Amino acid sequence: MSIEFAKASLARSSLDSCVKCTICETQCPVAAVTPLFPGPKYVGPQAERFRNGESVDYSIDYCSGCAICTTVCPQGVKIAEINAQARAVMKEHHMPLRDRLITQTELEGKLLTPIAPLANWGLSQKPIRKAIEAVVGVHAEAPMPEAQPQSFQAWFKKHTPVTPYGESRGPIVFFHGCAGGYFEVEASKATVEVLEYLGYEVLVPKQGCCGLAQQSNGLLEGAEKSVRKLAAQLSTPGKDLTIISSSGSCAGMLRHEAHEILGIDDPQLLDVGTRTVETSEFLVDLIHKGEFPVDRLHAIHGTIPYHQPCQVKSQGIGKPAIELMETIPGLTVIESGKACCGIAGTYGLKKEKYDIAQKVGQPLFDMVKETNPRLAACETETCRWQIRKGSGAEVVHPVQLIHEALGLAKEDRLSNLASA
Repeated sequence: MSIEFAKASLARSSLDSCVKCTICETQCPVAAVTPLFPGPKYVGPQAERFRNGESVDYSIDYCSGCAICTTVCPQGVKIAEINAQARAVMKEHHMPLRDRLITQTELEGKLLTPIAPLANWGLSQKPIRKAIEAVVGVHAEAPMPEAQPQSFQAWFKKHTPVTPYGESRGPIVFFHGCAGGYFEVEASKATVEVLEYLGYEVLVPKQGCCGLAQQSNGLLEGAEKSVRKLAAQLSTPGKDLTIISSSGSCAGMLRHEAHEILGIDDPQLLDVGTRTVETSEFLVDLIHKGEFPVDRLHAIHGTIPYHQPCQVKSQGIGKPAIELMETIPGLTVIESGKACCGIAGTYGLKKEKYDIAQKVGQPLFDMVKETNPRLAACETETCRWQIRKGSGAEVVHPVQLIHEALGLAKEDRLSNLASA
């Protein structure tokens, strides 16, 4: 169904609103660093008029899918959606094996977790990485996640809930995503413990991949299957429960991409997407309502650079993470002001796109080094991997700072990094 939706490209109906103002061209981070991508207007609204189901320019594969073009378009043209659908149609019959492999994020987590020390050692060896680049096509210098010896689900099963500071608030569902389940486990743990401290009973149903990586690589059928299955899994605890996610991009898949790019008009998915909230967004709402114990936050003295990922920007939720972190006494948050980190999910892993991703991210890496070379904050996992590799800083989800400020962390590690 999804590939047929892409061929029909219902997003095409928005292209006649394009007035060729070129705002999207001026804001595109990829076009700014390489001539290989002529820009979102050219491969989007302009080229779409000539496609008729056929690809007219293979440069569309150099679009990173950051969606900045759609976000900044004053006419409401769905440029990124048009581009994503056109790319999927172009790659339908010649999908690279590399693109099929790197989208299997849940499988990768399951395979690497039991052998975490060996996996991390292997991925740090240049000869092995060079061999992977030659055989698979993943660049030898691309940022890699660190395998963890224990998955989030394994931790949660043995976890003793945190004692709440006040009265019970009832149940809430946590959606951790693949990376939050296997690689960025500390962010998932921090989210659960903060919610428990606030009085919520955190429910974590069995859950698989949201399909975002498949969708961004043009594997629309697989993405549709994954996100439909996930919606059913997240619905099992109850239909009226709020779903919290500390994976900003995965939350965006449920709230936006599955509908706009895959064309899924499913009541269950629509319901789940409506109930899904990013963690910072949820906590700031509690602060506004006077339902968050701001007076219990311990001071963290220092400065932290913050970068909002493209896929969080595109959800139109503002920048709640800044307000959330600035609630902590003594903490100064400096927004990066940069468009994109360059990784765009799996885009920056590919050998032919790695240099482009690094050029896109370099201004952000420099900003982090100048602001605080030891600690930064960002809501999505792959962006954190990219910023860590490019800047050398530890990069955390904003909820991890709240977790430490509430006295829930075993040590004041982030406080020490912030005060560098």
